[in-house]
Amino acid sequence: MTVVASHPSLTIHLHSGSAAALETEWLGFTGSRDFRRYITEALALARQHGVTGWIANDQLLGAVRPVDLDWVAKHVLPALMKLGIRRFARLDAQDTMNRLLIGRMYQQAATSPQFELRSFSDPKQAREWAVA
Repeated sequence: MTVVASHPSLTIHLHSGSAAALETEWLGFTGSRDFRRYITEALALARQHGVTGWIANDQLLGAVRPVDLDWVAKHVLPALMKLGIRRFARLDAQDTMNRLLIGRMYQQAATSPQFELRSFSDPKQAREWAVA
């Protein structure tokens, strides 16, 4: 695991195995402007490194505004598909409201046949699956 970017509320890791995966490890709350900027940066890093796995480590993610979740659904998830992401591992937020809101967004994305989405509670298992 290599850190490819670090911000006050997010660390972006690159994992390798049979395939490469990018992990967005949220460290706490981030405002809307930085949330979008960091995810846009993560997408660029995913493209640069040719990853086929993505790990959304939302365990410590603070509250996310519904407008930002809509932005993720409309812009980020389609971008992940264009990048060729095949495996999307998610680690649920500890915050109950976040877990429900983000979970609903991911459920809608799970209907896409373009990538496999799985939920994990153990980061190690999520990482192993994403790079397999």
